[in-house]
Amino acid sequence: MLKSTASRPAKLHYMAGTFRLLSHGDHVVCAVSGAPITLDELCYWSVEKQEPYASADIATKAALGK
Repeated sequence: MLKSTASRPAKLHYMAGTFRLLSHGDHVVCAVSGAPITLDELCYWSVEKQEPYASADIATKAALGK
C-alpha cells in the first residue's frame, strides 16, 4: 500500500542554494512564524541553523537576531 504524504512535514538538510530531502512530506514549518511552507515555495533557509523561513523579511530578521 502506498503512503500519502499529504499534510505531512518533510525533513530537509539545508545547503547553500539547495536542500536535500531526508524524509518525505509536502511541507516544512517556518522556524519563526510556524507557518507551513510547501516545498515548491521554499526559498529561504539558514544553512548554519538548519531552519526554514516563510519569507525574505523573516529570514533577514532571524539572521540579524531580531
